[in-house]
Amino acid sequence: MTYKPFEILGADRPSRWLVTCDHAANTVPDEIGGGCLGLPQVDMDRHIAYDVGAANVTRALADRLNARAILSNFSRLVIDPNRGEDDPTLLMKLYDGTIIPANRDACPQEVDRRLTAYHRPYHDALTDLAAARDDTVILSIHSFTPQLRGRARRPWQIGILYAEDTRLAHPLIERLTKEPDLCVGDNEPYSGHLPGDALDRHAVQTGRPHVLIELRNDLIAGTEGQLHWANRLAPILDDVLTASRF
Repeated sequence: MTYKPFEILGADRPSRWLVTCDHAANTVPDEIGGGCLGLPQVDMDRHIAYDVGAANVTRALADRLNARAILSNFSRLVIDPNRGEDDPTLLMKLYDGTIIPANRDACPQEVDRRLTAYHRPYHDALTDLAAARDDTVILSIHSFTPQLRGRARRPWQIGILYAEDTRLAHPLIERLTKEPDLCVGDNEPYSGHLPGDALDRHAVQTGRPHVLIELRNDLIAGTEGQLHWANRLAPILDDVLTASRF
Protein backbone atom coordinates (compact mmCIF):
# COMPACT_ATOMS: atom_id res chain seq x y z
CA MET A 1 0.00 0.00 0.00
CA THR A 2 1.33 3.43 -0.97
CA TYR A 3 2.08 5.64 1.99
CA LYS A 4 -0.05 8.79 2.40
CA PRO A 5 0.62 11.42 5.06
CA PHE A 6 -3.07 11.78 5.91
CA GLU A 7 -6.35 9.88 6.01
CA ILE A 8 -9.72 11.32 5.03
CA LEU A 9 -13.01 9.88 6.26
CA GLY A 10 -16.50 10.59 4.92
CA ALA A 11 -15.57 13.28 2.42
CA ASP A 12 -19.19 13.39 1.20
CA ARG A 13 -20.88 13.43 4.60
CA PRO A 14 -23.42 16.25 5.01
CA SER A 15 -22.60 17.73 8.42
CA ARG A 16 -21.09 21.19 8.84
CA TRP A 17 -18.55 19.65 11.19
CA LEU A 18 -15.06 18.91 9.96
CA VAL A 19 -13.22 16.85 12.58
CA THR A 20 -9.43 17.08 12.53
CA CYS A 21 -6.76 15.11 14.34
CA ASP A 22 -3.34 16.67 13.88
CA HIS A 23 -1.50 14.17 16.09
CA ALA A 24 -3.34 11.00 15.15
CA ALA A 25 -0.42 8.66 14.49
CA ASN A 26 3.03 7.69 15.74
CA THR A 27 4.00 6.56 12.23
CA VAL A 28 7.57 7.12 11.07
CA PRO A 29 7.77 6.77 7.25
CA ASP A 30 10.32 4.21 6.03
CA GLU A 31 12.39 6.89 4.30
CA ILE A 32 13.31 8.30 7.73
CA GLY A 33 15.82 5.97 9.33
CA GLY A 34 14.05 2.91 7.95
CA GLY A 35 10.95 3.91 9.92
CA CYS A 36 12.78 4.71 13.15
CA LEU A 37 13.69 7.96 14.88
CA GLY A 38 16.16 6.16 17.12
CA LEU A 39 13.74 5.92 20.04
CA PRO A 40 12.60 2.73 21.78
CA GLN A 41 9.01 1.68 21.18
CA VAL A 42 8.08 2.64 24.74
CA ASP A 43 8.81 6.27 23.85
CA MET A 44 7.02 6.05 20.49
CA ASP A 45 3.95 4.87 22.41
CA ARG A 46 4.03 7.95 24.64
CA HIS A 47 2.40 11.34 24.20
CA ILE A 48 5.65 12.74 22.86
CA ALA A 49 5.11 10.86 19.57
CA TYR A 50 1.35 11.33 19.10
CA ASP A 51 -1.90 12.09 20.91
CA VAL A 52 -2.77 8.78 22.53
CA GLY A 53 -6.36 7.71 21.81
CA ALA A 54 -7.24 10.81 19.79
CA ALA A 55 -7.46 9.06 16.41
CA ASN A 56 -10.16 6.62 17.39
CA VAL A 57 -12.12 9.32 19.23
CA THR A 58 -11.95 11.34 16.01
CA ARG A 59 -13.19 8.41 13.90
CA ALA A 60 -16.05 7.65 16.29
CA LEU A 61 -17.06 11.31 16.63
CA ALA A 62 -17.05 11.78 12.87
CA ASP A 63 -19.35 8.77 12.53
CA ARG A 64 -21.75 10.03 15.18
CA LEU A 65 -21.76 13.58 13.82
CA ASN A 66 -22.06 12.30 10.23
CA ALA A 67 -19.07 14.50 9.57
CA ARG A 68 -15.96 14.62 7.46
CA ALA A 69 -12.65 13.97 9.17
CA ILE A 70 -8.95 14.23 8.42
CA LEU A 71 -6.20 12.54 10.43
CA SER A 72 -2.44 12.90 10.09
CA ASN A 73 -0.39 9.78 9.37
CA PHE A 74 3.02 10.78 10.70
CA SER A 75 4.38 11.28 14.18
CA ARG A 76 4.59 14.78 15.57
CA LEU A 77 8.28 13.95 16.10
CA VAL A 78 8.74 13.54 12.33
CA ILE A 79 7.43 17.08 11.93
CA ASP A 80 4.57 18.67 13.83
CA PRO A 81 1.50 19.43 11.69
CA ASN A 82 0.10 21.57 14.50
CA ARG A 83 2.92 24.10 14.20
CA GLY A 84 3.55 26.84 11.69
CA GLU A 85 6.47 26.40 9.33
CA ASP A 86 8.48 29.05 11.18
CA ASP A 87 7.72 27.73 14.67
CA PRO A 88 10.89 26.73 16.59
CA THR A 89 9.10 23.61 17.89
CA LEU A 90 8.18 22.40 14.39
CA LEU A 91 10.83 19.68 14.61
CA MET A 92 11.58 18.72 18.20
CA LYS A 93 15.04 17.59 19.24
CA LEU A 94 14.15 17.23 22.93
CA TYR A 95 10.64 16.57 24.22
CA ASP A 96 9.56 16.03 27.83
CA GLY A 97 13.07 14.95 28.80
CA THR A 98 13.64 12.64 25.81
CA ILE A 99 16.26 13.34 23.13
CA ILE A 100 15.09 12.51 19.59
CA PRO A 101 18.21 10.99 17.93
CA ALA A 102 17.03 11.29 14.30
CA ASN A 103 16.25 14.97 14.82
CA ARG A 104 19.33 15.99 16.77
CA ASP A 105 21.39 16.90 13.69
CA ALA A 106 18.54 17.69 11.28
CA CYS A 107 19.62 20.46 8.91
CA PRO A 108 17.32 23.09 7.32
CA GLN A 109 17.21 21.02 4.11
CA GLU A 110 15.92 18.00 6.04
CA VAL A 111 13.28 20.12 7.73
CA ASP A 112 12.13 21.40 4.34
CA ARG A 113 12.10 17.87 2.93
CA ARG A 114 9.81 16.74 5.73
CA LEU A 115 7.62 19.81 5.26
CA THR A 116 7.24 18.95 1.58
CA ALA A 117 6.63 15.25 2.12
CA TYR A 118 4.28 15.32 5.14
CA HIS A 119 3.32 18.67 6.64
CA ARG A 120 2.28 20.53 3.49
CA PRO A 121 0.24 17.68 1.93
CA TYR A 122 -1.72 17.33 5.19
CA HIS A 123 -2.51 21.04 5.26
CA ASP A 124 -3.34 21.15 1.56
CA ALA A 125 -5.87 18.35 2.07
CA LEU A 126 -7.30 20.10 5.13
CA THR A 127 -7.62 23.32 3.16
CA ASP A 128 -9.59 21.57 0.44
CA LEU A 129 -11.89 19.79 2.89
CA ALA A 130 -12.64 22.96 4.82
CA ALA A 131 -13.37 24.88 1.61
CA ALA A 132 -15.73 22.22 0.27
CA ARG A 133 -18.63 24.06 1.90
CA ASP A 134 -18.98 27.67 2.99
CA ASP A 135 -20.34 26.94 6.47
CA THR A 136 -17.67 24.50 7.71
CA VAL A 137 -17.15 24.31 11.48
CA ILE A 138 -13.83 22.83 12.56
CA LEU A 139 -13.54 20.53 15.56
CA SER A 140 -9.96 19.63 16.44
CA ILE A 141 -9.38 16.58 18.66
CA HIS A 142 -6.26 16.20 20.80
CA SER A 143 -5.23 14.43 23.99
CA PHE A 144 -2.93 15.39 26.82
CA THR A 145 -0.83 13.43 29.25
CA PRO A 146 -2.01 13.40 32.89
CA GLN A 147 1.39 14.61 34.07
CA LEU A 148 4.56 15.96 32.51
CA ARG A 149 7.83 14.97 34.11
CA GLY A 150 8.53 17.09 37.16
CA ARG A 151 5.16 18.86 36.96
CA ALA A 152 1.95 18.70 38.99
CA ARG A 153 -0.73 16.22 37.97
CA ARG A 154 -3.37 17.73 35.72
CA PRO A 155 -6.89 17.53 37.21
CA TRP A 156 -8.99 18.07 34.09
CA GLN A 157 -10.68 15.26 32.19
CA ILE A 158 -11.33 17.56 29.26
CA GLY A 159 -10.03 20.92 28.14
CA ILE A 160 -11.60 23.36 25.69
CA LEU A 161 -9.02 25.49 23.88
CA TYR A 162 -9.54 28.64 21.84
CA ALA A 163 -7.91 31.91 20.83
CA GLU A 164 -9.91 35.10 20.28
CA ASP A 165 -12.91 33.44 18.60
CA THR A 166 -15.09 32.12 21.44
CA ARG A 167 -18.34 31.62 19.49
CA LEU A 168 -18.22 27.87 19.93
CA ALA A 169 -15.79 27.44 22.82
CA HIS A 170 -17.63 29.46 25.45
CA PRO A 171 -21.05 27.84 24.91
CA LEU A 172 -19.38 24.42 24.92
CA ILE A 173 -17.56 25.15 28.18
CA GLU A 174 -20.81 26.40 29.72
CA ARG A 175 -22.59 23.22 28.66
CA LEU A 176 -19.84 20.86 29.85
CA THR A 177 -19.48 22.52 33.25
CA LYS A 178 -23.07 21.53 33.96
CA GLU A 179 -21.93 17.90 33.94
CA PRO A 180 -21.40 17.14 37.67
CA ASP A 181 -18.63 14.58 37.13
CA LEU A 182 -16.42 16.71 34.88
CA CYS A 183 -13.49 18.97 35.65
CA VAL A 184 -13.37 21.15 32.54
CA GLY A 185 -10.29 23.14 31.55
CA ASP A 186 -10.94 26.61 30.16
CA ASN A 187 -7.90 27.03 27.90
CA GLU A 188 -6.24 24.35 30.00
CA PRO A 189 -3.91 22.46 30.18
CA TYR A 190 -2.52 25.17 27.88
CA SER A 191 -3.73 28.13 25.89
CA GLY A 192 -5.37 27.63 22.53
CA HIS A 193 -3.60 30.68 21.11
CA LEU A 194 -0.65 29.51 19.06
CA PRO A 195 0.00 31.63 15.96
CA GLY A 196 0.49 29.49 12.87
CA ASP A 197 -0.96 26.28 14.30
CA ALA A 198 -3.59 24.25 12.43
CA LEU A 199 -6.63 26.05 13.82
CA ASP A 200 -5.02 29.45 13.40
CA ARG A 201 -4.32 28.64 9.77
CA HIS A 202 -7.62 26.98 8.82
CA ALA A 203 -10.11 28.65 11.17
CA VAL A 204 -8.90 31.83 12.86
CA GLN A 205 -7.43 33.34 9.70
CA THR A 206 -10.41 32.29 7.58
CA GLY A 207 -13.13 33.26 10.09
CA ARG A 208 -14.51 29.75 10.45
CA PRO A 209 -16.16 28.78 13.75
CA HIS A 210 -13.99 26.26 15.56
CA VAL A 211 -13.00 24.68 18.82
CA LEU A 212 -10.23 22.41 20.05
CA ILE A 213 -11.02 19.61 22.51
CA GLU A 214 -8.28 18.07 24.64
CA LEU A 215 -9.05 14.77 26.39
CA ARG A 216 -6.83 13.34 29.11
CA ASN A 217 -5.19 10.39 27.46
CA ASP A 218 -5.55 7.89 30.30
CA LEU A 219 -9.32 8.17 29.77
CA ILE A 220 -9.14 7.31 26.06
CA ALA A 221 -6.24 4.85 25.89
CA GLY A 222 -8.59 1.95 25.15
CA THR A 223 -11.59 1.33 22.90
CA GLU A 224 -14.14 1.55 25.70
CA GLY A 225 -13.02 5.02 26.75
CA GLN A 226 -12.74 6.24 23.17
CA LEU A 227 -16.31 5.21 22.38
CA HIS A 228 -17.59 6.54 25.70
CA TRP A 229 -16.25 10.03 25.02
CA ALA A 230 -17.40 10.05 21.40
CA ASN A 231 -20.90 8.99 22.46
CA ARG A 232 -20.94 11.56 25.23
CA LEU A 233 -19.61 14.50 23.25
CA ALA A 234 -21.44 14.06 19.93
CA PRO A 235 -24.93 15.09 21.13
CA ILE A 236 -23.50 17.94 23.22
CA LEU A 237 -21.58 19.28 20.23
CA ASP A 238 -24.60 19.06 17.97
CA ASP A 239 -26.80 20.80 20.57
CA VAL A 240 -24.31 23.63 20.98
CA LEU A 241 -23.96 24.06 17.22
CA THR A 242 -27.73 23.96 16.69
CA ALA A 243 -28.19 26.71 19.30
CA SER A 244 -25.54 28.89 17.68
CA ARG A 245 -26.18 31.81 15.37
CA PHE A 246 -23.31 31.29 12.98
